[in-house]
Amino acid sequence: MTAFQYPNGKKRPITSSTGSLAPKKASISYGNRGMTLEEDLNKSNDYYLKNDIAIIHKKPTPVQIVHVEYPKRSAAVIKEAYFKLASTTDYNGIYKGRYIDFEAKETKNKTSFPLRNFHEHQIHHMDAVTAHGGLAFVILRFSTTDEHYLVDSQLVSTYWKDQENNRKSIPKNSIEKEGIRIKTGISPRIHYLQAVDALYFS
Repeated sequence: MTAFQYPNGKKRPITSSTGSLAPKKASISYGNRGMTLEEDLNKSNDYYLKNDIAIIHKKPTPVQIVHVEYPKRSAAVIKEAYFKLASTTDYNGIYKGRYIDFEAKETKNKTSFPLRNFHEHQIHHMDAVTAHGGLAFVILRFSTTDEHYLVDSQLVSTYWKDQENNRKSIPKNSIEKEGIRIKTGISPRIHYLQAVDALYFS
């Protein structure tokens, strides 16, 4: 097994024969959909783009390839590589003339969302986006119940800073109170822009 190296020295395995990154999360079954949150959001963003609703894309992560082997002429296998920079958030784009920037996370917990799912540089990035007039938020999926919520990044930032008082998670009742429940369907699968409208444009 080969591995990617993060800037902090930690390694992440590569499992495919093409040398692609191993997925961050195993595919979870939601009824018959069996799609990850990232896959659902990517399809939703394709719908928004095709219907001229918004321009939102997943951010690419810069990768430095160190070693490649060629077991066959038609196939190259990446044996060693590392991420040049720590990632900020997952998605960004333009909606209704405003810059939006957001992170997507999921958990199997039923009553709270663990703060360990976030990284300090992501919190700082979303704080900076908000300070410059952009819309920064987080889409949270409770995978056990297939519930989705959109919460402003400041809620996450507040709980993050409260870790000094042994806070380890965001209670679900706070997410329900401060956030917006996202409707799910077919086209788009996750209609999160309706939640954006309710939170920021109503």
